[in-house]
Amino acid sequence: MGIISGLMGNASEVDIKKIQDEFEPILADIEKVEKAYRLVRDLFVFTNKRLILVDKQGATGKKTEYHSIPYKSITHFSVESTGHFDLDAELKIWISSTSMPIDKQFKNDKSIYEIQKTLAHYMFK
Repeated sequence: MGIISGLMGNASEVDIKKIQDEFEPILADIEKVEKAYRLVRDLFVFTNKRLILVDKQGATGKKTEYHSIPYKSITHFSVESTGHFDLDAELKIWISSTSMPIDKQFKNDKSIYEIQKTLAHYMFK
């Protein structure tokens, strides 16, 4: 998937070498990026230790929130596929000690299934 796909609300896989270099200041010495997906301006970054959700904020995207979630803190997640009238797919991730899930919207089923498969892989390690 390419840039156009990402802008359309479909997650696209990102070059992990680029992300590793970009995230060097916030990664632990023993941590490495293993997979990354871009969803419009946001990122899902899977390291060998945690999931980092990156939320670019504002018109310019200069303000950035890094939400760090150790895999052991994820209690469960759900995927909702698109329907006839609801064209958005949805991924919800619940973290221990929180009642409300993290909710991410996608424009198609294909990209959401790839991310949920990667999430399941790291949760069950």
